[in-house]
Formats: sequence, structure tokens, C-alpha cells
Amino acid sequence: MAASTRWIVLAALAAGLIAVATLSGSAAGESKSSSAVRPNVLVLMTDDQTVESMRVMPNVKTLIADQGVTFDNSFVSYSLCCPSRSTFLTGQYAHNHGVWGNTAPNGGYYKLDSTNTLPVWLQRAGYQTIHLGKYLNQYGTRNPREIPPGWGQWYGTPDPSTYRYLNYQINENGNLVQFGNAAADYKTDVESRLAVDLISRQAADPRPFFMWVAFLAPHSGNPRDADDPSGIATPSPAGRHKNRFANEPLPTPPSLNEADMSDKPAAMRNRPLLTPARLAAIRESYQQRLESLLAVDEAVAQIVNELTRIGKLDNTYIIFTSDNGFFHGEHRVAAGKVLLYEPSIRVPLLIRGPGIPTGQRRSQFVGNIDLAPTIVQATGAQPGRVTDGRSLIPFAKDKLLQSGRDILLETPTYAGVRSPNWLYAEHVTGEKELYNLARDRYELNSLQTNPDSDRMEANLAMRLARMRQCKGPVCRRGVQLSLGTRLQRNGRGCRASRVFARVGGPSTRRIANTAFYLDGHLLKRDRRAPFTVFVPKRFAKPDGSLLEALTTLSDSRRQTVTRHIAGCSF
Repeated sequence: MAASTRWIVLAALAAGLIAVATLSGSAAGESKSSSAVRPNVLVLMTDDQTVESMRVMPNVKTLIADQGVTFDNSFVSYSLCCPSRSTFLTGQYAHNHGVWGNTAPNGGYYKLDSTNTLPVWLQRAGYQTIHLGKYLNQYGTRNPREIPPGWGQWYGTPDPSTYRYLNYQINENGNLVQFGNAAADYKTDVESRLAVDLISRQAADPRPFFMWVAFLAPHSGNPRDADDPSGIATPSPAGRHKNRFANEPLPTPPSLNEADMSDKPAAMRNRPLLTPARLAAIRESYQQRLESLLAVDEAVAQIVNELTRIGKLDNTYIIFTSDNGFFHGEHRVAAGKVLLYEPSIRVPLLIRGPGIPTGQRRSQFVGNIDLAPTIVQATGAQPGRVTDGRSLIPFAKDKLLQSGRDILLETPTYAGVRSPNWLYAEHVTGEKELYNLARDRYELNSLQTNPDSDRMEANLAMRLARMRQCKGPVCRRGVQLSLGTRLQRNGRGCRASRVFARVGGPSTRRIANTAFYLDGHLLKRDRRAPFTVFVPKRFAKPDGSLLEALTTLSDSRRQTVTRHIAGCSF
């Protein structure tokens, strides 16, 4: 392996990955950061990971989920590597950032305007910006030594060696470093050691840092292993993890090898049933994908432990997610993504950091359009684009906060909207799909020809038409509701007075029920109009209390409207 002396030294530490310490966020030696110090941001991103596979990553659970918030309803708008990562870097849907695929001319690295992305904004804000691992598809095909704008430290993998777990290159700040086929060259392990080294250097750097570690796993990649199935590309797990899940069964949701696809578009309907041999190959691929994640889980522990050692963990936001999901035989799809169904568009999303509650789960409806706005809010950077998403920090802090918005799904061949209980899509072929996810979570029965669903379909079609052209605030907009308040004084003084509150606005006719909360405590539920509540002033805090009306609409969307109420000072 041709590498710098530092790499040789780091390689000697490879064995440390096997014995992983699982330190908590308040481990010994961790120092509390001053609130005046701007926070660091660390994004850990896997490739093609499903929510189901999170169960094999105990370090991620202990060090991130248990120390932060897990978003149970997190989606990507375009379930494909380059468009999804472009959304991460811009906070925009594909129709606004313009990357429509993995390759030129309509997609790939060179399609994105890299002079106006998240690292550029953060660098301007005084952050040290560090990238490690996979970037955008086709990066490096013109110049493997290129460093994209905005990155102060660059350790990217140029294509085509991006999709190799062994025998690949890393562009180390303009110098190409070649790695071979030895156990110490296993890519996830090398990236882990390098991430630890880069973080250790930040101890002496007065600047806050933003670091994006983009692992290849569990994406397929070379080398081919002896037990690889034919006809399905698989990852190559680390040698110490091979066959760890050799006895693991393939999950069998009702959508696996779906028997009746007559409700779906022709491209899906014409897929053949999966044979027993094909299902066996899918199972082997599934097992290897789980095995490849074990090295990532070890890497997460190594990275978090280093943040602890240098005293920066408490002042670091850590975001763990994936660029898209993946199919393992659902709806007869042996492997892949892009399609609009749940295994493809739903992804893991966990966040820990300053002010984030610990060990919490959130049901809010969020998407990868929200990651850049979240980082912008956390760092105080100024975005150079009008972002389509919104920061997740308020959602993490307040479980009652709901946006009332839809998530747009879009590719060159279809567009759709995902709402809490509904999925609606229009294909370029003229075909449509409509699923009631409250009753049909596995998307087995499309209702687009059911007359009973005509009204809902028309409503969703109208919302889709708006979302397909949306920009900025229009993409973030929920339903039209407001919370009005009026003080009703009592001659006996403040503590005998009360505040009358009422939910209003053009969308009130769609409200199915409303729950009123004062500082998180339930006051009242209304299941019919008018949606009102009386709040005694004595209930409010002297420095003010938050009144929230959590509304659920008949179409399943949920939106929270709020007002601050002043309490009595005596």
C-alpha cells in the first residue's frame, strides 16, 4: 500500500476496532461546553440502509438514539444516491437543485452547482469543514484530485473506486492514496481510523467543525466473495464479520413477493414472481448487508469515543441517517430503490446534541430536505439558497409540534405526495397509485379506481400539483390555521382572569379533532367545532406559557398552532 507515514501508523491501530468501548454522552473526562461556543456538527451517513437493519447496530442505539431523538417518520424525496445527497447539500427538492439522476447529463456530481452548497455556507461562517468517504456519483471521473468548493479538509473517494471495499483510492487533500487488499485496508475501518484522527486534530483548532462521514456500507461493492449469490450485487463485509448473520432469516412482510400486483402500474404488474432460488439469493444479500453494517457500528463508537476524549461531545450535534432505503423482495423487487414504496423512501434518522432531549422518539413527518436547514440553524450559518425544508431542532424539542405539510416524492418517471396516512403518485405513463397507509401499511391495494376514494384522490392531486412546482416557503407550508386569543378580565384581579383561545382559519372545516396543551400538559380535547378552550391566567407561568393546539385533519395531516400567554406575577 502506497501511503503516507501517518497512514501506516493509523493502520497499526486497526485492531482497536474489534474491541469497541460504548461510552455514554456523560462519560468520564467529558467537559461541558460553554453555551457561547458554537456547536460542532457530525453527520454519519450510510448508503442504502433500511430502518429495519438498525437493529444490528447497538452502538448507534446506545451512543446516539439513547442520547438523543429518533425520528420514526423520516423520508427521502428521491430515493437514489446522487439526487438524495444533493438534497442533503442544498435543503432543496430535485426540481430546485436540478440533479435528476446519478449520471450525466441530467445528474451526477457535475450537474450540481457546488459553489453554493452547505459546506460553502459553513466555511463562510467560520467552520472547519471536513468530508470523508463517498460524495456524489461521478465525482473524480474528470479529475480524481479535485476538491469540491467549501471543503477545508477533503478525504473523498473518487469514482470508480468509490464502490470498492478493498483496492480503492482516497483523495487526501489533493494527493491520491492507494489502498490494497489487506485486512487493514478494509474501507470502513480505514474511514473510521481517519475520522478519529481528523477529530483528534480539532482539539487544537479554535474553529468549530462540520464533518460529513459517508460510509459505503451497506451498498453493494467489490470484491466479490465466495458466498456471493449470482444475479444480485452485495457488499463485502469485513473479514471478522463474514457469516455473522448466516442463519438470519429474510424478513417476510406481506409485501414480500407480492402475490397480486394487478392494482399497480404495468412496470410493477409485469414483474415475475420471485422463485425460491431468487429468494435465497435475496436472503444472502440481506445477510451480507447486515454484516457490512457491523463495521459501521464499530466506527460510530470509535468516533464518539474520540469526541469524548477531546472534550467536544457535549457540544456536538450528531446526525445519523442514510441516503435512501432498499428493497429485499418487497413487491417482487429483488434489489434496488428509486420506487415510491416504503422500503425505498423511509430511512433512519437519529439526532443528538446540545438541547436535544435524550432517549426520545418523535412521530413528526420529516424529510432529507430538512437536514441542511437543521445544520444552518444549529450553526448560525447563512444559506445561499432558498431551502425547501425546515429545521428539525424544534421538532426534536417539542413532541407536540406538527407541520401539517406533505413530503414530495419525485423522479423523472413519477411524482407523488406522502402524507401521514396517504400516498398518492402520478406516473409519466398516465398511471396513478393511491394507498391508505392507515389501513394498508404494506401498500398491497392501490385505491385509484375505487370511487369511494375519488374525493381524497382529487385533494391529493391538487396538493401534488402545488408541490411539484414549490419553492421555499410553499414547500414548507401546512394547512391554513391560526390560534386566536382574547383576554377575559375579572374584577378580582389577574389570577381570576382567563384567556379564551380558538382555532380559526380557512382550513377549520377540515379539522377532525383538536387537543389543547399548556406547557405540554393536556387541557382539553375537542372533536367538533368550535375548537376552543379557556385558560385561567393563574395556570400560566409569570414569565409566559406556551399554548398549543394540536389539530388532526380529516385527511390525516396534523398541524400545531401556538400562542404565548402571559401569567400573573403575583
